[in-house]
Amino acid sequence: STQGYSSAASDVYKRQGLLYRRVLVLARAFFVATQIFEGGVCMASEKILKQKQAVVEEIKSHVESATSIVLFDYRGLTDGETKELRTKLKESGTFYKVFKNTLMARAFKDLNIDLGDALNGPSALVYGTDQVAPVKTLTEFAKDHPALELKIGVIDGEIADKAKLAEYASLPSRDGLLTMLAGGMIGLVRDLSICLDLYSQQKEEN
Repeated sequence: STQGYSSAASDVYKRQGLLYRRVLVLARAFFVATQIFEGGVCMASEKILKQKQAVVEEIKSHVESATSIVLFDYRGLTDGETKELRTKLKESGTFYKVFKNTLMARAFKDLNIDLGDALNGPSALVYGTDQVAPVKTLTEFAKDHPALELKIGVIDGEIADKAKLAEYASLPSRDGLLTMLAGGMIGLVRDLSICLDLYSQQKEEN
């Protein structure tokens, strides 16, 4: 009976040892899997952060190189209207992009530009090197598409609220100013020509 008892105890020890080894193997496998998972998550997070920072730098580049930028609410515009607007803006030398508000907020903060609560709600960014072209194009488009709402702008480094944007929209565009200037110069040349002609006639009479 003693021998039978020893044999049973030996079997128990063997089963316990086998169970222990299995638990140990599972624990090691779990540890390795955890390390791999955490490493993958870290790599993915780092990649996402780099992508977001690249977008922030892109926004900053657009803002810094532009003379005029405008934020507007595009909700309510159809795909066709959005395409039409993009075409009109491009024709005036102005560009239009949509970025996440959180990324635009970071970009403007880095540039020390305080837009207040203008970034609440969907916002599209329009930018260009002409002072009034972005404002005029958006304002004209909004007349036939009331869903478009101008929110705020930055003109020559100064914040422009809705009232200020309306003032800029009433100004002639760069091409309009050049046309007016050319017309004024033509008038001056014409007047000068008339004066010279009268002076010449007076000289001949004398």
